[in-house]
Amino acid sequence: MTPLSLNLKVLLLNVENLFLLSDQQFTPEHLKLDEIQWQKLSTSIYNNKPLQKAKALANVIFETKPDLILLCEVGGLESLRNFNQLFLNDQYSAALVEGNSDRNIDVGFLIRKDLGVYFDITTNKNRSINYLYPHERDSLDAGMTTIGGKPIQSHKFSRDAAELHLFMRDRNQPFLIVILTHLKSRLDPQFKDPGGFERRQAECTALLEIYQELETKFHRKVPIAIAGDMNGLALKASPETEFLQIYQKTELEDVCEVAGLPVDQRATYYQVGRSHRPPDGRQIDYCFLSPLLQRHLKKDSVHVYRYKDHLGLPMDPPTTLDAKMLLPSDHYPLVFELTGIPIF
Repeated sequence: MTPLSLNLKVLLLNVENLFLLSDQQFTPEHLKLDEIQWQKLSTSIYNNKPLQKAKALANVIFETKPDLILLCEVGGLESLRNFNQLFLNDQYSAALVEGNSDRNIDVGFLIRKDLGVYFDITTNKNRSINYLYPHERDSLDAGMTTIGGKPIQSHKFSRDAAELHLFMRDRNQPFLIVILTHLKSRLDPQFKDPGGFERRQAECTALLEIYQELETKFHRKVPIAIAGDMNGLALKASPETEFLQIYQKTELEDVCEVAGLPVDQRATYYQVGRSHRPPDGRQIDYCFLSPLLQRHLKKDSVHVYRYKDHLGLPMDPPTTLDAKMLLPSDHYPLVFELTGIPIF
């Protein structure tokens, strides 16, 4: 008897501050408001995602029709549910656990309701990443155990490394696990860790430890993906230092690498200045597949989606900050398909 299998279309995207909050119940009528009225719906300290940008994000999803959506920078479960119900016709189930972000931006999942599978979400937000900033290490070396009255102890993920377990009958026997993260950014306003390098490296190490623990727990029989905004260059050919360990310690491969997608077609983020210089495109959003999952990647499906103009034509990368700010997000979606995943 041939085992049942599942095809999954996946979309990964940093949605850039997706706050969708209201002091009243959202209704379809709210989609007709102008931007000033739209922002007045909420008294939250966080501005709502501009209405036209939220609509544009929804259009991307309607066009690409993903079964599983992996999102970074979501303003909590309420925002994710509101996005699904108001903009996506409630076609998905929302899964999100509030993480550690000091900006209240979380990682979250949308799972198509008619997929016919069950899911669990597990957080690793309380997991130690075994990291102290240099000034904290110096304080310990000097015999101090507290700074500002707080004990000196290891930090945790900047956001989370949330696990989505898909299963059919037994939640203890998933047929697919996706670990979604958003690693430490390069921002360092207090000059504690230039470029966020050490913290990001420690988070990447902890991320791989979670992956290896899951591989051991399920005897390397469950396909696993690690996805998210890595906030750095993790290309196999020339990874930044913090990501070398991915290739030194594991057999994980990014979908773009497995598919052989040309490097100049992989950019998910464009760094632009105030001049009209050519934009600096780079891939900082990745989905790494375990060896078991790599065989299920439909290689010709892998692409970075390009936002469309009012005529439905792909827009060129932004060359100015003003042009970039008009986009639905400052990141571009990574889209791919997994086929024939055995389900049990």
